[in-house]
Amino acid sequence: MSDRKLFGTDGIRGKANVYPMTCEIATALGRAVTYYFQKKSNKEKPIIIVGKDTRLSCYMLEQAFSAGVCSQGGEVILTGPLPTPGVAFVTGSMRANAGVMISASHNNYSDNGIKIFDHNGFKLPDNVEKELEEYISNPELMPQHLGNTLGRAKRLDEVFGRYIVHTKNAFDDKFDLEDMRIVLDCANGAGYKIAPMIFRELGAEVFTLGTSPNGENINLNCGSLHPEEAQEAVHQYRADLGICLDGDADRFLIIDKQGHVINGDQVIGLFAKLLLDQGYLKKGDTVVGTVMSNLGLENYIKSLGLKFARTKVGDRYIIEFMRENGSILGGEPSGHVIFNNFSTTGDGCIGALKVIECIKHFNRPLSELIKEVNLYPQITKSAQVTNKPPLESVESIQEKLNQVKSSLGSKGRVLLRYSGTEPLARVMVEGECEVKVEELCNELVHLVSKELA
Repeated sequence: MSDRKLFGTDGIRGKANVYPMTCEIATALGRAVTYYFQKKSNKEKPIIIVGKDTRLSCYMLEQAFSAGVCSQGGEVILTGPLPTPGVAFVTGSMRANAGVMISASHNNYSDNGIKIFDHNGFKLPDNVEKELEEYISNPELMPQHLGNTLGRAKRLDEVFGRYIVHTKNAFDDKFDLEDMRIVLDCANGAGYKIAPMIFRELGAEVFTLGTSPNGENINLNCGSLHPEEAQEAVHQYRADLGICLDGDADRFLIIDKQGHVINGDQVIGLFAKLLLDQGYLKKGDTVVGTVMSNLGLENYIKSLGLKFARTKVGDRYIIEFMRENGSILGGEPSGHVIFNNFSTTGDGCIGALKVIECIKHFNRPLSELIKEVNLYPQITKSAQVTNKPPLESVESIQEKLNQVKSSLGSKGRVLLRYSGTEPLARVMVEGECEVKVEELCNELVHLVSKELA
């Protein structure tokens, strides 16, 4: 909902120790989440799973949020560093009432964020986030707890094993990773310990990067946003594959054995072909992308006899559509991919395992498989903004958008939207001619930067 003040595209996010990512808000949110699930579950002491990534500020926010839960009578289970999909899975597996992940995903270590999952491991819809904001703004709506009605917190390490088994079970048991050499970059983030264990237990020889977090190096020149070192390592170790996770390991990037980064939309197209061949998808079923998904992917999906639907940017909008329409595959070009049979949110480790499953199922090199998904040239750039008025209200921008649309015609697309987590406007232009696409994108970025400075 547009009138939410704290929650953005993916939970609450911002500079750590600056509003809204302060201890005071985290404590208030802990109370609000507990009270909401007390009402929803009719339990006086709901169980709240709290996971985190490796940022320095996670210590502060984990304790602050947990204090809010305990003050409202809830029971906290602290998992320590655990991927976002791991928190979602454990929440359902342990029959907890809610799960919380403290992470700013791919952002710099100085940022942080809080994502919330329901008892099934699904992200909360907009209307629930709005209700939580109401409780934070009006704490008198929540009853005060005293004496033995207060809650408590405990740390539980055994959740690691649950998530490892779950993730390995998503990989077709006809195959294993014996004789595979894999470079795995964990971005010094939430997957630094657990992800190498998953791939090694399936038999791979794993060469790790980004597995020495110090609180300040998460996503720093590593992970899915910075794959250069992993590309070099693929060559150095003559690896069969490179896998890069982001800070909370809910998305992934793949590098083939030649050291080339594979486009996320091509990977989604490949997954659709796999699931169709395995019988999990049938002709006429729907694969879900976003407004950022490449037109070439849409054309490829339709060529397979499948339908293609687009949602707003954000994996939770994809998941909401999938749940409402019975879809089993959805994803974003950024590497968030949801296999509804195995996960309630994007999962970088499961996505990477499914790429390997494609290679083994079709018995063809990845570089050859992805050639079937012909993508249009697409360029996405960011414009720095200091304010975010409704874009349709800025006449000069609308005029330029119409000019770009007219220039591209029916064989191209332009999309302008605000980032839900940063002071940026995202400009995406797609068309047949790369030179023209870049030129139009640059013109639009320049204008947006000027008008919204």
